[in-house]
Amino acid sequence: MTRSCVALAVPLAAVLAATLAGAPRRGSVPVPRDSRTIFFDDFSSPALDRSKWNVIVTGTTVNDEQQAYVDSPDVIQLVAEGDAQGAEHGALAVRSRYRAGFRTPQGKAFDFISGRIDTRSKFDFTYGVAAARVKLTAGAGLWPAFWALGNGRWPDTGEMDILENVGDPAWTNFALHGPGYSGASAFVGRKYLPAGTDITAWHVYAMEWTANALVFSVDGAEAYRVSRSTVETRGRWAYDNPKHLIVNQAIGGVYPRAINATASPYLGVPPSTVDLIKEGNAVMLVDWVRVTQQ
Repeated sequence: MTRSCVALAVPLAAVLAATLAGAPRRGSVPVPRDSRTIFFDDFSSPALDRSKWNVIVTGTTVNDEQQAYVDSPDVIQLVAEGDAQGAEHGALAVRSRYRAGFRTPQGKAFDFISGRIDTRSKFDFTYGVAAARVKLTAGAGLWPAFWALGNGRWPDTGEMDILENVGDPAWTNFALHGPGYSGASAFVGRKYLPAGTDITAWHVYAMEWTANALVFSVDGAEAYRVSRSTVETRGRWAYDNPKHLIVNQAIGGVYPRAINATASPYLGVPPSTVDLIKEGNAVMLVDWVRVTQQ
C-alpha cells in the first residue's frame, strides 16, 4: 500500500521530543500530537508478522558481503523478557551465525548466515517520520542497518540509510544514495554518540522526510540534514517517490573493510568478530518500528 502526504510542518526534533516525552524509556511510545501512525510494529506477537514483513533469502550478494540471508528462526526471531534486553513488549532479534560452507539455492558458498526483512509490496510511504528503537552489538565488520529504499532500479529511485553501523561502538552514520551520488560518492553524515553511551545501548534512530529535505536524528537530536537544493548540485532528487523499509544485519564487505582495514580471515571481518558470531553473540535488537505522517 502506498501512502503520501504534504511535507511535514513540524521540525523533527519537536516530533521526536513529543514522541519520547512522558513515555517510559522501555517499550513502545505514544504517537506525537497532530500526526497519525501509518505503520507500526513492536514485535510483541509470537512470530514475525508476515503481513507486514518479507523475509529475504539470498539470491545474489552486493558490496562483497560475507553472509547469506536465510529464512530461519536461527537468524530471525522474536524474543521476550530477558532476551529482549529492555524491550518491554518483546523485540525482533536479527542474529548472525557461523555456518561454514553454507550454500545458497544458487550454489554459492558462505560461512555466515544472517537476517534481512523488508516491507516491499506490503507497505511503502512518501514523506513522514520513520523511526526505530534499536540496540546493536559492537564488533568490527558487523553491518546492521535500518533504511528505506525505492521500488525501482538502484540508485535511480533513491536510498536513505537511517541507521548504519560497521561495529564501531562510538558512532553511527546516515547516507543518501541516488543518481549521481551513490556508493563512495553518496551523501554521508556521521554521528558520535555522547560520552557514557554507545551503540550497545537502546537508541531511537529516525528520519524526517519532506519534499525539500531529509533530516536524521538520534534520540530526538538532529544529527544530519541534507536539503533538496544540496542534492541537486550533484544529481537528481530521488525522494518524491514511495520507499519501503528494510532491517538487516550484513557481515563484512567493502564498507567495513574501508573502516577496519581487515582483509583476513574474511573481507572486513577480523578474528575477534568471527569468534563473536560463532558464540551467537552478534545480534541486532529492534524494539519497535514506526512511520508517522503529519
